[in-house]
Amino acid sequence: MPRFIPESRNGCAMGVLGLAALLLAGCMVGPNYKEPTAHLEQEWMDAGDPGVQRGAAELTKWWEVLHDPVLNTLVERAYQNNPSLHAAAIRVLQAQAARGIAVGLLFPQQQDATGSFSWNQTSENAGAAEPQNTARLRLYNHVSALQGLGLNPVGYLFQKWAGEPGVDNRFHNWELYGLSVGWELDVWGRFRRGIEAADATVLASLANYDDVLVSLIAEVAADYVLLRTSEEQLEIVRQNLKIQQEAYEIVKLRREGGTATELDVAQAETLMHETEAEIPATEASIRQTKIALCTLLGMPPQDISELLGEQRPIPSPPEIVRLGVPAELLRRRPDIRRAERLLAAQCANIGIAVSDLYPHFSLNGDIGLSAEHFPDLYRGNSFQAFAGPSVRWAILDYGRFENNVRVQDAVFQASISDYENLVLQAQGEVERAVAGLIGAQQQLTPLTGSVEAASRAVDVAQQQYKGGIANFTTVLVVQQFLLTEQSRLVDTRGLAAQNLIILYRALGGGWELREGKELVPTDIKEQMRKRTDWDGMITVED
Repeated sequence: MPRFIPESRNGCAMGVLGLAALLLAGCMVGPNYKEPTAHLEQEWMDAGDPGVQRGAAELTKWWEVLHDPVLNTLVERAYQNNPSLHAAAIRVLQAQAARGIAVGLLFPQQQDATGSFSWNQTSENAGAAEPQNTARLRLYNHVSALQGLGLNPVGYLFQKWAGEPGVDNRFHNWELYGLSVGWELDVWGRFRRGIEAADATVLASLANYDDVLVSLIAEVAADYVLLRTSEEQLEIVRQNLKIQQEAYEIVKLRREGGTATELDVAQAETLMHETEAEIPATEASIRQTKIALCTLLGMPPQDISELLGEQRPIPSPPEIVRLGVPAELLRRRPDIRRAERLLAAQCANIGIAVSDLYPHFSLNGDIGLSAEHFPDLYRGNSFQAFAGPSVRWAILDYGRFENNVRVQDAVFQASISDYENLVLQAQGEVERAVAGLIGAQQQLTPLTGSVEAASRAVDVAQQQYKGGIANFTTVLVVQQFLLTEQSRLVDTRGLAAQNLIILYRALGGGWELREGKELVPTDIKEQMRKRTDWDGMITVED
């Protein structure tokens, strides 16, 4: 039961409050976070290439450099409808709400209004019983007086009901507490470190959203380029099949006229069927790519021919690409920013673990009413209160707390290595993409010349075969070569565009698309409002 505090002790209560104010200004144990140093080169390896410039990279809406309006529409639609992006946005709200919990721990952790009623009976054979209350004592005295008058039967019954003197084994108790407070003071910065960790986690969740957005845009662009590449491949196969069918018909006629062999017919037929078999394979690849685009756009698999429009050429990269400098990766790449913020959160976790090694100081207090009978509950003399400090210190922890500190420190150190490795990988991704882009672009000119020469060779070989100058094997060879070179050219054009996409993804481009816009779509916010009071959190623009 809470004990009374006489008014004469108000000075002590003020002293407790002064102690609390002093303790709240305590230190913060554990290491203070310092951003790790990552090894970065001063320049990119291909900085001297004519197609690469050091100027600021154009990354805000990098896909627009491909000058394809259909791609622009697909990117915007994916940004609006992709479920994975929506989930990442909601996790930002989750982190913000978790931060609110961390901030709330700075204030009294227990703030309760309680009430209770209990019926109690204690053992008459217990070693120590509750003292009898005043009413029962008066009743026992009356019983004793009756016995003194010789009214033993009546006195016996009263005595059995009242119980032995000094023992109260049956009683009721009503209690009503208007305020019950328990406040662990943040002497060692445990809760402030928790807020540090929560702040870092909020920024990490936002960086994670940016990373999902960067990946989403790159995947949409990559699938779109793959689709256009496959469409051009299909067109090339159909054109070559038409040429080979014509050659097959010619050689059959010559066989009937005795100027061609059965081997010539078989070879022509083999090449024709081989080319024909590529058509369904390419068509299947196109359908699969369209299904992948549907998923990225947040749509069930369906025919999106109307959205894609008529067949368009493969998007071409610009002749010059600006990369900036490697140091900008730390600021631009969302995955690096996320890893760095998670490092800051883990550093704060070390401080939280260290705080367990020290005593925990708390202030506790109750203000309420207590009485045996309910009508007496609201009498002035039923008031009771309790207030005072307490300390809790786990002295014999058997190394649990020390080892927890070591665990948190090891996690932090390992995360530093992961961060450094991520920075190295990011630089490698950029360098590989640049090398791939330059290599693909350098192949385009000779491959274009090769295709033009192969086309002329097919025309010449067919004319010579018709004139009886060349054999049919020569015609087959040049037809196969033409198909191969045309496919290589189309693949290389697609590869150049794909390497540009990989490059911009490696540079961390595209997350600026969210700037000035709310992360969570309106319809999802409405669903959340119907379930939960978010107190305005979901209306704030990020």
